[in-house]
Amino acid sequence: MAEFRERPYSQFNFLVEIDGVGDAASVAGGFQEVSGLGVEVTVAEYRNGNERQNVPRKITTMAKVSDVTLKRGVIGDLGLAEWMQAVQNGDQDQLRSVTVQLLSEDRSTVAQSWRLTNARPMKYTGPTMSGAGGETAVEELVLAAESIVQE
Repeated sequence: MAEFRERPYSQFNFLVEIDGVGDAASVAGGFQEVSGLGVEVTVAEYRNGNERQNVPRKITTMAKVSDVTLKRGVIGDLGLAEWMQAVQNGDQDQLRSVTVQLLSEDRSTVAQSWRLTNARPMKYTGPTMSGAGGETAVEELVLAAESIVQE
């Protein structure tokens, strides 16, 4: 359970665990950035013809989970590429749970976590190559998930 405190946690201490890809201690989960953790609830407007007020009611309909983007330096690990390849080849048994854990500054406790269920890769972008640059080669994986739960 998340612990309340007055000062917000820093964003740079986090872990990403993908069921079936590497392990928790593996560098395969060493992502530099996670973005897109979010849920949007759609609201429909409806008004009966005999309503006394001329304003619609707001009715909650479906919830939509945002696509989550993971970025990491290219390290030669093929776990994510193999997962993407299996999905690309039509394997329907590739749904995974993904957990993003925000850690305290001393990395001893989990401050908060987000669990994505039935996640699958939907887009892979390889690094930009430049003979004149000195930056790290970064790959990007976009995940589609059916639900996200904050723990």
